[in-house]
Amino acid sequence: MLTDAEWQIVELSLRVSLVAVLVTLPIAFALAWVSARTRIRGKILLDALVHLPLVIPPVVTGWLLLILLGPGGAIGAWLDRVLGIQFVFRWTGAALASGVMALPLMVRAMRLSIEAVDRRLEQASRTLGAGRWRTFFRVTVPLCLPGIVAGSVLGFARSIGEFGATITFVSNVPGQTQTLPLAIYSALQVPGREGFATRLAIFSIILSLLALLVSEWLVRRGSREGGIV
Repeated sequence: MLTDAEWQIVELSLRVSLVAVLVTLPIAFALAWVSARTRIRGKILLDALVHLPLVIPPVVTGWLLLILLGPGGAIGAWLDRVLGIQFVFRWTGAALASGVMALPLMVRAMRLSIEAVDRRLEQASRTLGAGRWRTFFRVTVPLCLPGIVAGSVLGFARSIGEFGATITFVSNVPGQTQTLPLAIYSALQVPGREGFATRLAIFSIILSLLALLVSEWLVRRGSREGGIV
């Protein structure tokens, strides 16, 4: 059983991960669509930039976010001055860092689902009188849905485990940015708090394992129903 303080950490982690996925979802789908369906110049460079957080140290990603969106950053200073929006030391900043780290996994799953859609079904819909947008929402999106959901679940799992970019960008503030990985790290620095760290570690493993199982189930179900993902 978790204590009230531990449940608060879990609640914050779930909130950060859910917001990260919801905000990143339309961006990930748009990037996946561009990668799968367009022939624009520089697409290889775009794909490389999207997947860059997977290969560079997460601390570097957090540092770049701090430069751009921190109080002294070009974008961060403008957001603070004009809109009153700040990310540093706030849970919204943790959600932003988690979303950036989850983006490559979400884009990859969605791109594969888009590429697997039978274009003849879309052409048949257009032939029967459906417009481009109606075909998109009534044919394409339902066929891509398993990949969209699988990508979202993978992004959620990645967000739950995000550490390096978060601690670099928004620090480790209890009640604001201290998600499960950061709380476990802090507990391990204090003698006698091994039980606290163990309970949170077990809970994080359970959450991540459930997310991965759901994602794998969706992938296999999509494959059985026509190779959608």
